[in-house]
Amino acid sequence: MTKLNDKIQFTKEGLVEIQAELNELKGKKLTDAIERVARARDFGDLSENAEYHAAKEELSFIEGRVEELENIIAKAEVVGKAKKGSVDIGCKVTVTVAGKEHTYEIVGEWEADPMKKKISHTSPLGQALYGKKMGEAVEFQAPAGKVIYKIKKIH
Repeated sequence: MTKLNDKIQFTKEGLVEIQAELNELKGKKLTDAIERVARARDFGDLSENAEYHAAKEELSFIEGRVEELENIIAKAEVVGKAKKGSVDIGCKVTVTVAGKEHTYEIVGEWEADPMKKKISHTSPLGQALYGKKMGEAVEFQAPAGKVIYKIKKIH
């Protein structure tokens, strides 16, 4: 994870996604949550008003996420085009492992989504691949043991 004063690296697309989430939260979702709290307050005794407490909790969560995203965006650094010929943030890399081919996109740590094959440059696999060139073999310590990835293509 990054230190408090460090820049947080993003691809251009990743930063746009974070900004879109912030805009959605600050727009409709925050307004709706505030209105929900106001409506629930009208239901009566606040000490026994489950709707009020749930609405306040939701509002608190949204406000916390807005603050978190604002801090992330303030520290954001968009990484330019990936360096040609080596694995870098913003590139896709196709590897072979145990006879199977996989393609991963190397992204900043806040963009990582293993289900979409987006891996952070700071993850163990991302670190193993980072800076390597096509044709190189990378040994990676996976939970199941050592695995060797061969870099087939960088795009």
